Amino acid sequence: MAEHEPTSEQLAQIAAENEEDEHSVNYRPPAQKTIEEIQALDQHDESLRKYKEALLGPVPSTIDPNTPNVVVTKLTLVCGDAPGPLELDLTGDLEKFKKQSFCLKEAVEYQIKISFKVNQEIVSGLKYQQQTYRKGVRLDKTNYMVGSYGPRVDEYEFFTPVEEAPKGLLARGSYNIKSLFTDDDKSNHLCWEWNLNICKEWKN
Repeated sequence: MAEHEPTSEQLAQIAAENEEDEHSVNYRPPAQKTIEEIQALDQHDESLRKYKEALLGPVPSTIDPNTPNVVVTKLTLVCGDAPGPLELDLTGDLEKFKKQSFCLKEAVEYQIKISFKVNQEIVSGLKYQQQTYRKGVRLDKTNYMVGSYGPRVDEYEFFTPVEEAPKGLLARGSYNIKSLFTDDDKSNHLCWEWNLNICKEWKN
């Protein structure tokens, strides 16, 4: 791959093409209510109570108060053509991912899946942010709106839109990705780095 590494000028051009205009939006997050407050509202209305139960799902009964409200558990590259699972367990040592790399075959279609849990209170305006670098040059910055979620026993899953991996001699090589899972309150629930290697063929 080294024989066809892009020049600094080519990387700068790619970064300029991917640069997004960031507009400020007059958005105000809704006032926060605890899960108990929501459940207490209109408790005499049986149909509304059942609707909220169906909407919120079973709420964890015993949660350690020291447990973070939002826990990001896993990142998965979802690709039907991949010979095996492409997963990062985000509940352990995150530093090791800086020394590892996913191999993704060029031109395949894939999605990123983020698995996470909400343990105690409703969280508003979750976002997944991703910045992609090559040779220290930022090529792309993408923000995905995940949404608002209440506590429940089961994990939630968020999928990014389907994308096509880059292709061609200049596209092959190593990319460093910085990921952040945050929300309306600018609470950074998890920040981690990982690497992606665009390859001509799948590798073990």
